[in-house]
Amino acid sequence: MQHLKVFVKQDCPNCPAAKNMADEFPETEVYDIEQAEGLAEAAFYSVLCTPSIIIVDDQGREVRAWRCTVPTSKDIAACI
Repeated sequence: MQHLKVFVKQDCPNCPAAKNMADEFPETEVYDIEQAEGLAEAAFYSVLCTPSIIIVDDQGREVRAWRCTVPTSKDIAACI
């Protein structure tokens, strides 16, 4: 089953919108890139800006990603 990984940081003006949109999907993990765990996960997926949303499969492989932008719920639903 695919799920979302959402990368945010405290002072990002678009991150609240990304978190709100991601809340619509049950399988979502939110990472704060200013925390060690979030930064490590961001480095693994080559996340260089926030917000970034990545759909991954059961093995953690990237299926689709939106970096530095907030996709619509419809965009995400079409990929899951």
